[in-house]
Amino acid sequence: MTAPSTFGLSSEARNLHWLLTNLVEEVPGIQSVAVVSSDGLLLLSSDQARNDEAREARSERRSGPRGSSADLATVVSGIGSLTVGAARLMEFGGVKHTMVAMDEGSLFVMSISDGSLLGVHGSADCDMSVVAYHMALFVGRAGHVLTPELRSELRKSLEPASAGGTR
Repeated sequence: MTAPSTFGLSSEARNLHWLLTNLVEEVPGIQSVAVVSSDGLLLLSSDQARNDEAREARSERRSGPRGSSADLATVVSGIGSLTVGAARLMEFGGVKHTMVAMDEGSLFVMSISDGSLLGVHGSADCDMSVVAYHMALFVGRAGHVLTPELRSELRKSLEPASAGGTR
């Protein structure tokens, strides 16, 4: 994984980038990670190409999963919304985490704070309990710093440089 550029970001944003990078590099089987806001916008991705694609999409006003860089972010947001709706319908309380096991990989979604979500795409041979454990560590470390101000800063960092975002 190539470390994302953190030039011009606050120490909290740089720390969040570091936590994300550490998660991907330290846990075997993790292929990509996305942090998504409650309104479905990508805040942070382990894939620098996704961050660049998000900037490009926003500058061109494209829409759709590929056009908004949001392959993983879109899926994470959709699953998060679906499970919250199911929990309300069944009156089971809040959703803590969701796991989808597929033939060729796994998808994990975990609540961070204020509706923000952490999504992880794992390989077929990843140890699901290890991934879930490290996601919980990430959420515990990141949840209290993911303030509205930080979410706004992270969104702006994905805006095109011409629109005032940092790169």
